Amino acid sequence: MTKVEEIEREIESLPEHDFERLREWFSEKDWGKWDREIKADSESGRLDFLFSEAKDSKKNGKLRDL
Repeated sequence: MTKVEEIEREIESLPEHDFERLREWFSEKDWGKWDREIKADSESGRLDFLFSEAKDSKKNGKLRDL
């Protein structure tokens, strides 16, 4: 049995309250990783094309309210 399979088994046996806490922790950890990746991409200039596209769309009246 792999480590992941062991962890899965343990998770399956958790009481609902503990499972909810684990789900929140995992979600926060995952979003934190995403935030760091977006920040690094932004700082490196890899997202500059998005700003350029948005400026062009605004200039050409193609933006719409959400």
